[in-house]
Amino acid sequence: MNRRDFLKSIGMGTAGLANHGAAFSLVSPFWDGKSHFLNQDNTNIILINVDDLGWVDLSCYGSRYYETPNIDKLAAQGMKFTNGYASCAVCSPTRASIMTGRYPARIGITDWIHHLDRKAHTAIGTGKNPVEYVVTEGRPLLCPPNPYWMELDEITIAEMLKPAEYATCHIGKWHLGHRWWYPDRQGFDSNIGGCEIGQPPTYFDPYYQHERRSSIPTLPPRKQGEYLSDREADEAVRFIKENRDRSFFLHMCPYAVHTPLEAKKELIAKYEKKKPTNQSNAVYAAMIESVDQTVGKIMRALEEVNLSDKTLVIFTSDNGGLKDHSTDNSPLRSGKGYPYEGGIRVPLIVRWPEKIKPGSASDVPVTSVDFLPTVSQAANTNLPDNREIDGESLMPLLTQKGSLKRDAIYWHFPHYRGEVVPYSIIRKGDWKLIKRYEGKTFELFNLKEDIGEKHDLTEKMPEKVKELDAQLTVWLEHTDAKLPVIRNRK
Repeated sequence: MNRRDFLKSIGMGTAGLANHGAAFSLVSPFWDGKSHFLNQDNTNIILINVDDLGWVDLSCYGSRYYETPNIDKLAAQGMKFTNGYASCAVCSPTRASIMTGRYPARIGITDWIHHLDRKAHTAIGTGKNPVEYVVTEGRPLLCPPNPYWMELDEITIAEMLKPAEYATCHIGKWHLGHRWWYPDRQGFDSNIGGCEIGQPPTYFDPYYQHERRSSIPTLPPRKQGEYLSDREADEAVRFIKENRDRSFFLHMCPYAVHTPLEAKKELIAKYEKKKPTNQSNAVYAAMIESVDQTVGKIMRALEEVNLSDKTLVIFTSDNGGLKDHSTDNSPLRSGKGYPYEGGIRVPLIVRWPEKIKPGSASDVPVTSVDFLPTVSQAANTNLPDNREIDGESLMPLLTQKGSLKRDAIYWHFPHYRGEVVPYSIIRKGDWKLIKRYEGKTFELFNLKEDIGEKHDLTEKMPEKVKELDAQLTVWLEHTDAKLPVIRNRK
């Protein structure tokens, strides 16, 4: 079945989807060969992906300044991963990988989507993403172009769940394309707040700032001065209660704690009175507490409709915390955008009563691509076929009945970003190798002994560098990763 027929079979519109022919398997022990699944009692799925939340931005991960009682409770009721990773140090690639179970290098979205670029409108008009390599003035490398949207050929979690008749809703940040590539074009029944923007113009209703960032087009104003996180929470609660009698998937993506740093006055005042630690930004702390309140409202809504025990909740972040401006990621090095742990290591908590032991923890390295296959197994649906799925189901770890098959995870960022030059990364066991395409080629760290990445071991362990580089090279070739090339200066 091609993608057009697949979408038609589940009642989705196909306008604008011509020439997208990815196959999708509908063979399943729960499929009756007609129009519905025999099993109508599937697990509900809530995936909460916070924007720019750092690894130590939660009390349960070590913060002594930020207060997150609801998220801490989530961790106490489920499993906390100490080596959870975003698949990129910036947002859009991670978000695409979560939706598809595929590495950013394979999808081609390897940087955040610059929707305000003047070339974006030209690309939208033609329906074709750019293919020409990019010149950065004063830099020696030509970098691969980054798409302006995630192609409709990709199969999302929402589309994967459609044959099982899940109600699907996206709330909050999307940042994977303009209106022709919004969540409702990628399998979601409803889209509340998801659009091309990577940050809100302001966090207060009516969300208007100026012409370039005028509003959130998919979130009509409701109440003057209302805080955005509160609005997102209300919409999530409404969705849960309206779909209490059917299986549902809620993709909850708060715009917080991304800039602009804005919060409710009463919460800011609370943290201004609190003794600072290495973390001391009262506004950012207030934003985190608003996100925590959102999680609390969602969990209470589940309890009110007696769905708490049959709902899988995944809580994570799309990249590390924004250092200096927002937070301090210590003991991790650096922050958002960088190849160090502060840029890619993130909180990850999974709660599923009766399946996951409360208060459990895992130190196995896992990453964003693992969520789609985990959801697939939890919901008893098949993975999309005719495509590589890079992630593994986390179920063996969650149930503590097995281990993962892979021996390494990877990153690829072939772009310039301020002082950051193009890089790729492999983590294998405790070893992490950063490979740069400009300047010093390698940095090697043993994360078990050096979580702060202070001691580069490349000169002491050249054979380990050679081994990891060879494996990284194979992965780059396998994913057809686009590499930067030397600029031909005439």
